[in-house]
Amino acid sequence: MTKKIGFILFIFSVMVLAACNEESGKDQAASASGEQGSKGTHNTVTIEDGIGKQTIEGVPKRVVVLEWTYVEHLLPLGIEPVGVSDVEGYNKWVNVGEPLADSTTDVGTRAEPNLEAIARLKPDIIIGAKYRHEGIIDELESIAPTVLFAPYSKEGADNQYQHLLDEFNTVAKIFDKQDQAEEVKQNLEQTFKKQGTRIKEAGYKNIEAVVTQAFTSQNTPTMRLFTDNSVVAGVLEKMDVGNAVENDQPEAYGFISTTVEALQNYQDAHLFYLVQEDDNIFSNQFADNPAWTNLDFVKENRTYKLPGDMGTFAGPLSAERLAKEIADSLVEK
Repeated sequence: MTKKIGFILFIFSVMVLAACNEESGKDQAASASGEQGSKGTHNTVTIEDGIGKQTIEGVPKRVVVLEWTYVEHLLPLGIEPVGVSDVEGYNKWVNVGEPLADSTTDVGTRAEPNLEAIARLKPDIIIGAKYRHEGIIDELESIAPTVLFAPYSKEGADNQYQHLLDEFNTVAKIFDKQDQAEEVKQNLEQTFKKQGTRIKEAGYKNIEAVVTQAFTSQNTPTMRLFTDNSVVAGVLEKMDVGNAVENDQPEAYGFISTTVEALQNYQDAHLFYLVQEDDNIFSNQFADNPAWTNLDFVKENRTYKLPGDMGTFAGPLSAERLAKEIADSLVEK
């Protein structure tokens, strides 16, 4: 009888041990997959976007992006969005050598994203811009947690390049990619230093630049001159090139819109212009315009055409490309 009781107790203890091991295995699996259990709190992060502080549970896998800038924040971290606003426009205006995957779904325009298309993608998180999407934040949050950055905020206006890096750091924190982000930023600094050295070795010292994005709007030639608080100016500064377009107050969008006549104020500078191949106002509308042809930098061949598909309001990949394109333009002139 005693042996029988002992055997029963042995079986019971084995069953209890097995059950404990099973629960332990579940806890480990939950932690590894990013589920929030008692051991998964390390995946909970608190960030601050353009709306305020918010807590994000777990590491998002499926992300929809409603503003092009933040596509570019994701790609160097190895994250492919499942949905992007205006994919065709992105491919036309932002070429950073990292094309979107063919599987990326278009979710409408940046100004008016398609909520049904977003919902069908079942995202874990939605990333947009406060100035575009604050009015529909309730609808977006009913689909998935939503982060709205403020790229043209009063806080970021003084130094938009630094603000870009701050937002990039926040994106990296959301996706648990801080180490990768540090590597990206280190590579950026090395690129700026290398391109700045190339410029100096080519004989350019203490030069100033005017960078403009130019296009036709309502049959009128339009130029955006990037001011000294812009991302463009931040990149120039990193290469020891001055930005000639200065303003008393920081421009919210980092540029001023002006006419060809205003260029006479910058005749000692080097002019870099971004245009689309089918809309080059300098070789078309300005070709016989004395206000253009009589400028010193035109007569002295200090103008440089840059690709029109290079982002000037975007992220680290565009900043890197801009530095290389400017250096190439000067060195290979």
